[in-house]
Amino acid sequence: MAKRRNESNSLNDVLKAFVQENSLEKGMDKIDVRNAWINLMGNGVNTYTTQIELKRDTLYVSLSSSVLRQELAFGKEKIIKMINEELGKDIVKTIILR
Repeated sequence: MAKRRNESNSLNDVLKAFVQENSLEKGMDKIDVRNAWINLMGNGVNTYTTQIELKRDTLYVSLSSSVLRQELAFGKEKIIKMINEELGKDIVKTIILR
């Protein structure tokens, strides 16, 4: 059982400590990357996005439109840069469009 601490901490600091102590960073990164994709790509791309999955440093995105897949393939480096800037850290190294 964890020790009780008498000093007062902000809720943000307590949640960060909880995530670190329980090794939840990877799971939180998966959620953050999915949310970043949804926010950055907009409704047009999101309607054709069927699955978003982060495995290690590779983002796998399943799309239902082959035309959109081809268009996004031309801008992979820009997408990686935008997602990493949104998250504030380098999580995604490559993108696989399926």
